[in-house]
Amino acid sequence: MSVNVSRGVVAVSLMMVLSGCNAGSLGGGLGLSSSEPAAATPAAAPAQQAFVQGFCPQISLRDGTAVYRSYARGKEGDAEQVVFQASLADSTRSCARTETTLTVNALIQGRLVSGPQGKAGTINLPVRVTVTDGGQEVFNELEQYPVSLADVNTPTQFVYTKAINVPGNVSGMTRVFIGFEQPKKK
Repeated sequence: MSVNVSRGVVAVSLMMVLSGCNAGSLGGGLGLSSSEPAAATPAAAPAQQAFVQGFCPQISLRDGTAVYRSYARGKEGDAEQVVFQASLADSTRSCARTETTLTVNALIQGRLVSGPQGKAGTINLPVRVTVTDGGQEVFNELEQYPVSLADVNTPTQFVYTKAINVPGNVSGMTRVFIGFEQPKKK
């Protein structure tokens, strides 16, 4: 019997809540009805205008540029001779546009791990940033990005940031590529 009473109380409560939502005219508390004008907005509230977010190019990693491995001199390819390994992963960006320039503020997460031949200290990572618009290159820069490795037994996380200025008239085909500059094969 108490289950039936509880169900009845819940049902009546639900009906009261729903009837309160529809109290008044056809549009309820929304100020919408067939005979009443819509409620006026307060004079102090500014008029809302449509806002369209501008284009902000995606950040991509080119094949083979997300990982950089350094070896002891002349020992390339030998796993026991790795000095360090760096890798890039997640990225994000924000953009600001003027009449003549699009500024892409790029951030990409990285990780630096010491190898068997590694030492604590500051390591300069060769990071290349390239921006293309369709098939045309509109920005290309190589930077030696310093990352400190405090302890060879503990990997270091880092965030690479770059403000990239490109012409403001780039198209929707624009892409930002960030990756490590790989050593030339001998």
